[in-house]
Amino acid sequence: MASSLRSLAQPLRRNLANPAALGYLAVVAAVGVWVGVDALFVEHADASLAGVWLFVVTAPTSFLFLALPGALPIIGVAVGAVTQASVLGAAYRWFRNRPAQRAGISNA
Repeated sequence: MASSLRSLAQPLRRNLANPAALGYLAVVAAVGVWVGVDALFVEHADASLAGVWLFVVTAPTSFLFLALPGALPIIGVAVGAVTQASVLGAAYRWFRNRPAQRAGISNA
């Protein structure tokens, strides 16, 4: 069990520890702070739709959790953020590590 968790954590850590994934997670965190400030400190005459932006920035994965009861949609935001960050990180690593296609291109 422990070795399977290590084998799962290794690629996840590798995909999340790069500028693309960390930048995306920073955007999600900034939107989360904005939504929290809006919910706690801003008075609205009508309902605010600021919370929708958390689902938008973590879409499409978070949309899979919207119809679930209770706090599960909020868990969907966290799952969506990690999923999208991991995919962005894997794409970043793939673009950075692929060999140059033409003779004059370098990774410098």
